[in-house]
Parts: sequence; structure tokens; C-alpha cells
Amino acid sequence: MKYLFDFFPILLFFIAYKFGGIYVATSVGIAASFVQIGWLLLRGKKVDTMMWLSLAIIVVFGGATLLLHDETFIKWKPTVLYWLFALGLLVSSVFFKKNVIRTMMGEQIKLPEPIWRNLNLSWVLFFITMGLANLYVAFTFNTDTWVNFKLFGSTAMMFIFIIAQGVVLNKYVDDKES
Repeated sequence: MKYLFDFFPILLFFIAYKFGGIYVATSVGIAASFVQIGWLLLRGKKVDTMMWLSLAIIVVFGGATLLLHDETFIKWKPTVLYWLFALGLLVSSVFFKKNVIRTMMGEQIKLPEPIWRNLNLSWVLFFITMGLANLYVAFTFNTDTWVNFKLFGSTAMMFIFIIAQGVVLNKYVDDKES
């Protein structure tokens, strides 16, 4: 359910694009992000750092798109977000000796330390790859293709990556835990 809630602004962006174009979609994406965070705050829920970061990036890049009437900025938004995630995971690991992936998943699965390091690194590489894929599609193909990739392609890539991780990590899951 949380994934659907996180997916809300992207879905509304896609629908708005199909009916009103990139500038309407950008406005809707910004508004949906504010509504999403407002909803959590009204319900007394904690807003993830990633959600605040995503809001800031869509306001900056979406705002530049609307202000300058140039879709280039909104096309950069996913890449900037992916690369900030990769940078955050890498900096946390290298400079602060904190594995964010382990912090997030450590209670659900027990892994040897080298596997946690590899898992963290795999997410770093995945986010870098996602950013590069977004740039490739955004600046090689037309806007329609990019919007479809943003919804379907990046979602499929994430799904495949998570499934592949599950397969690799499955050998570390104790039958008694599951």
C-alpha cells in the first residue's frame, strides 16, 4: 500500500500529461507531491526524508520547467533524484560507516556483513543506472516516450531489480524466519 501511495504523484503526472501536456502534468506533479505530504502530516504520520527530497526536487525542477517554459528541467528531475539516492547510500557507507539498506531492512532479514555491503553497492549502481537510463530516454526520444518510460519503464526496472535481489538473497533466509 505504501508503494501505491508513493506512486501517486507519478500516476497523476502521467494522467495529466495524456490530457493536458507536459506543463499541466508538471503542475499536477508538484501539487500532488504537496498533497501527498500534507495528507501524511494531517494524519500525524512521519514523512520520509526521501519524500521531502522528492518534493524539493520537483518544486525546483518543475518550477524551472514552468517558469522558463522548458521541459528539459522536468526531464532531469528523476535522474537528479536517483543520483542523490545513490550518493546518499555511498556517502553514508564510505564516510559514516552506516549501511542505509541494512538500517531499512535489518529487522526483516539477517545477512552477513559482506552481503550487506554488496547489497548497498548494488542499490548505488542501480540508482546510477536508472539515472543514466532516464537521461538516455529523455534526450534520445520524444516527450511521449519519456513520459511512458517514466511510468512503465522505470517501474519495470525497479520491479525486476527487486525480484532479482530477492532471488539472490533467498539463500540467506532461514526457513524458520519465514
